[in-house]
Amino acid sequence: MVKLNKIYTKTGDDGTTALVSGPRRLKDDLRVEAYGTIDEANSAIGIARLHMQGMPVLDAMLMLIQNDLFDLGADLATPDTGETPAHEPLRIVETQVARIESDIDQLNADLQPLKSFVLPGGHSAAAHLHLARTVTRRAERLMVTLARGKGEIVSEAALKYVNRLSDFLFVAARHANDRGLADVLWVPGKNR
Repeated sequence: MVKLNKIYTKTGDDGTTALVSGPRRLKDDLRVEAYGTIDEANSAIGIARLHMQGMPVLDAMLMLIQNDLFDLGADLATPDTGETPAHEPLRIVETQVARIESDIDQLNADLQPLKSFVLPGGHSAAAHLHLARTVTRRAERLMVTLARGKGEIVSEAALKYVNRLSDFLFVAARHANDRGLADVLWVPGKNR
């Protein structure tokens, strides 16, 4: 159980932050950037959820994802050092990846086939979901870079989850756009 009584501790005044496992890192450390960007994606999803009137199934899926993103943040904030931890760290697991894949399939089943790339827009929920998608892609790029770093481990399940999440957000945006009927399509060379 997480218990937060005091919001400011002043321990970060020197430009560092503590990871869950205890060590301090600079606030611009790649690992901190990765879980901070996951937090940003979660906030963007929260804004999209404000526009989900009439979309209870999609809203429920997004609520589960928001919880998963806190799990992913905890996963990234608890580096795997190869040593036996004092407490079992929270990790993204394959069942979370499988659930998001199932949700993608469910939403995608009703969509109109794509005939062009989709521009972010249409319904306000769709526009916000596209923003969340691009933030998620940035988080994924940071996680991939982090995983290549010396001594840094990012689990395969965490990388899969964030990759599927951006796919989910694309399909969810199309679903919010009247199942693709209200998608705003790219017209190549339209303004030449």
